[in-house]
Amino acid sequence: MSTDLLQRGKNIKLAVFDVDGVLTDGRLYFLEDGSEFKTFNTLDGQGIKMLMASGVTTAIISGRKTPVVERRAKNLGIPHLYQGREDKLVVLDELLAQLGLSYEQVAYLGDDLPDLPVIRRVGLGMAVANAASFVREQAHGITQARGGEGAAREFCELILRAQGNLEAANAAYL
Repeated sequence: MSTDLLQRGKNIKLAVFDVDGVLTDGRLYFLEDGSEFKTFNTLDGQGIKMLMASGVTTAIISGRKTPVVERRAKNLGIPHLYQGREDKLVVLDELLAQLGLSYEQVAYLGDDLPDLPVIRRVGLGMAVANAASFVREQAHGITQARGGEGAAREFCELILRAQGNLEAANAAYL
């Protein structure tokens, strides 16, 4: 893990996640009745819970809107959920005004072009391993794991490690 990423992670107060391709593997599953389902990784969920327990606020900003994501956010206790919003930087501006935070205090994990304006602007902008190549090139760092396969957990642990909270987060379960 690079010193630059750890330095960027030190002052993070808000971690923001995209959904499709980040918290999921990016595939969309549609049933005959028109409903859809997504699969989420439990390691990612535990990482988000550990991050919140350390005092970092979390948010989801997704271009798509689905009840499954609302249910997952509620299940994890993620306090800020924005769905059906392609204008992610505008959403982030609203959230930062509400929370009284600056861009430098934000970490963002994304995978595709709608995530790029936020990745470029925040203090720690990261891409998942299987993100679009242009997004990977623009990000501060790239996870080793693919979206939906532990990338969010890796992202959370990077922030916890940068803030000196990873061992305490792990020890809480011993």
